[in-house]
Amino acid sequence: MFVDKARIFVKAGNGGNGAVAFRREVYVPAGGPAGGDGGNGGSVIIKASNSLRTLMDLKYKLKYAAEAGDDGKGSNMHGKDGETLVIVVPPGTIVRDEKSGLVIGDLKHDGDSVIVARGGRGGKGNTHFKTATRQAPSFAKAGTFGEERFIVLELKLLADVGLVGFPNVGKSTFLSIVTKAKPKIANYHFTTLTPNLGVVQTKFGDSFVMADIPGLIEGAHEGTGLGHDFLRHVERTKVLIHIVDVSGMEGRDPVEDFELINGELEKYNAVLAKRPQIVVANKMDIPGAQENYEIFKAEIESKGYRVFSMSAATRKGVDEVVAYAVQLLREVEEVEVVSKDEIISNLESLYQGDAEIEIRVEDGAYVIESKALDNLLYSVNFEDMESIRYFQAVLEKKGIFKKLKAMGIKDGDLVKIYELEFEYYE
Repeated sequence: MFVDKARIFVKAGNGGNGAVAFRREVYVPAGGPAGGDGGNGGSVIIKASNSLRTLMDLKYKLKYAAEAGDDGKGSNMHGKDGETLVIVVPPGTIVRDEKSGLVIGDLKHDGDSVIVARGGRGGKGNTHFKTATRQAPSFAKAGTFGEERFIVLELKLLADVGLVGFPNVGKSTFLSIVTKAKPKIANYHFTTLTPNLGVVQTKFGDSFVMADIPGLIEGAHEGTGLGHDFLRHVERTKVLIHIVDVSGMEGRDPVEDFELINGELEKYNAVLAKRPQIVVANKMDIPGAQENYEIFKAEIESKGYRVFSMSAATRKGVDEVVAYAVQLLREVEEVEVVSKDEIISNLESLYQGDAEIEIRVEDGAYVIESKALDNLLYSVNFEDMESIRYFQAVLEKKGIFKKLKAMGIKDGDLVKIYELEFEYYE
């Protein structure tokens, strides 16, 4: 099964918590803090590999989670870092953040990779909080949460030449002749339901990748028929071979068919419609085709296109089309589906909302929510005065007291931070 789009949830590992521990050696009666740091959580990476051709492996598994870091231990022993999770996709895959729609990465080549969720940082052990006035800190720092998000993966085939045209015009037959691909061929519409790829090797030693894409119909730019499924895969192609049936077997007008296909390309992507096109009048072996060809050629060449006549069934004219495709490929530049400016260079911009602190009033209490504070609560020993002072200092630094004052909080008002409740006093 060919699958070219998938939506998955990725969760990086949380950082391990720092440890609260003290030296307890026999000859060290007043040992200092000895809590080790927590390990960093594993990140989630998407990596392109030539071993895959579709996104089928990701279609039926929704959630992917990396390993969390281990907690720190006594004797200044640090926790183990969580392992990185690598998700393999085919080259040509574009990775988007679902919430913002922004592109995280365009994995065009084998080995290309991008981090889609970063692991949480390990918390510091109580060793780090020793000061001249705080000789035995009884608190440590919790690890931070790993990043998480839904991402959308879109596979856009890496083909040099794309075959376009209405269904049943002979694209699959043409591909089977010039490559070793074995597409399904039959005399009915939409024989090709999934893209077929093949490598063309000419007698002069040139080679390029050709893709036979499912046939277009009117309204494809709006998703009608196989619309978007088709159009996604011609975006990377450098040259389009536009095959038209000039036999008149089905009572269709070749000129009208040509203009309809180009109209759909224009509506979907104006840049795509401007790609070099080789126009091929196929099925010239059928009686009556020659007369239609002369009319078609005169009309299309007046628009600036070069038109070739061909019979895929008898192979007449096939070599000329391939030779011209090779010539054009030497002249055109690499296609950039996603510009470098569109790709997020720093994931921090997507996670700014996670660090925001929300304060609201519910039933007379000031309710505070923030992932950063959730981490902080794990770090605090509320039975130790030094630890409480540290907690207050963090709230002050994050501007929470300032926000509460701006909202009109008064002495004695109740404040809630998740499971923690306390009365506010200036």
